[in-house]
Amino acid sequence: MGGRQVTSGQGGDWAGMRVTVAGLGVSGISAARALTALGALVTVVDGGDSEAHRERAAALEGIEVRLGDAETLPEGTGLVVTSPGWKPSSPLFAAAAEAGVGVVGDVEIAWRLRGPDAAPWLAITGTNGKTTTTQMLASILRAAGLRTAAVGNIGTPIIDVVLGEETYDVLAVELSSYQLHWAPSLRAHSAAVLNLAPDHLDWHGSMEAYAADKGRIYEGNRVACVYNVADRATEDLVRGADVEEGCRAVGFTLGAPGPSQLGVVEGILVDRAFVENRQRNAQELAEVADVNPPAPHNIANALAAAALARAFGVPAKAVRDGLRAFTPDAHRIAHVADVDGIAYVDDSKATNTHAAEASLAAYESIVWIAGGLAKGATFDELVATSAKRLRGVVLIGADRAQIGEALARHAPEVPVVDLDRTDTGAMLAAVQEARRLAEAGDTVLLAPACASMDMFANYNKRGDAFAQAVRELGAGT
Repeated sequence: MGGRQVTSGQGGDWAGMRVTVAGLGVSGISAARALTALGALVTVVDGGDSEAHRERAAALEGIEVRLGDAETLPEGTGLVVTSPGWKPSSPLFAAAAEAGVGVVGDVEIAWRLRGPDAAPWLAITGTNGKTTTTQMLASILRAAGLRTAAVGNIGTPIIDVVLGEETYDVLAVELSSYQLHWAPSLRAHSAAVLNLAPDHLDWHGSMEAYAADKGRIYEGNRVACVYNVADRATEDLVRGADVEEGCRAVGFTLGAPGPSQLGVVEGILVDRAFVENRQRNAQELAEVADVNPPAPHNIANALAAAALARAFGVPAKAVRDGLRAFTPDAHRIAHVADVDGIAYVDDSKATNTHAAEASLAAYESIVWIAGGLAKGATFDELVATSAKRLRGVVLIGADRAQIGEALARHAPEVPVVDLDRTDTGAMLAAVQEARRLAEAGDTVLLAPACASMDMFANYNKRGDAFAQAVRELGAGT
């Protein structure tokens, strides 16, 4: 970790500047309205031209919106503000580069628009666990009596929060790799990278580029760069970061912590980073049982949240109280019901192999419901790592054959049901087949390792279908 003093540009003279906002989604609409209110001349462009697009455009009264053309740079543009999902290779950005026009995201704009007394940002990224950790952090901060909000890649658009009337002591900010790519000025109080695994490589172009964008979250940190001891790549990102003088590297681990780490000792979450004489002393923060649910990957999330809170000076009692008060969002390793001594768990949010592996590691004997859209993923490592836990597997979705082939290679003794149907009753059939394979004491786990859009509108709908199928199963017995 290098040392330098960092300042960030704030505000700016927006009056009369011609700004092109790329994308008519939530963040694009927020940016368009905010910059227009500051006097900018805003044009919104979007390649879509559906009825929904036209309705959103009509709601932007007084702002020019161009639908059906996402490639042409409006004449006179001085800055492009992009929605997070737009790829760097988009023709609009190529045109901006040719014209010498900069491209930034809504997070960058929010950072520039902060006032002189703005709340510090505690920032979180990672391939998996971002939302849960950010919400845990916000719960801990509230337990400490601080005014806070969970923002960024979740909840209210961050521009709206920065420009809103409500004041905050500190913000818990979830940031995606997309958002970090377009936020070069961001300088957090403290930040964490939870983990790194291949994801969104079609957007970033390579694993190296993906990791580099994640690592931007550490740039200019003032107090702590929080990393995952079990994931060396996150520590490497800390080592390469240019931070303020005195900023520390703080690790979290599921094992006993060393100095400058948080970890677990005999069922207790322990801090050896933010204590006097961390070579010898430790502070108890909470019990593992205070984490909901107490699955290994979620305990890691809790430790990361605790590290950021402690970096901000939060007392140990608030960590415990905040974790106890936290309730995870739906479809994140959520226990649905027990039927005939078999537990049914919905982790529909496990849309990639890294998330599914963490979910599978939480249970000893599993009937696994998996499959969907693979998004270019491979499944050999996931299956090989988890094979010993599998009682059986039910495969669903468009790319289920890829998981089936990995099972044949690495777990040939595990019974597999290949469910070749995509109708509305498919999930009930999957749950019924899983019940047939399961024995008392097992867990039937929906952790698809794939996206949902081949069969469902989103992972929420997939999880809802699973829960409904379990309820029907229970009613039938």
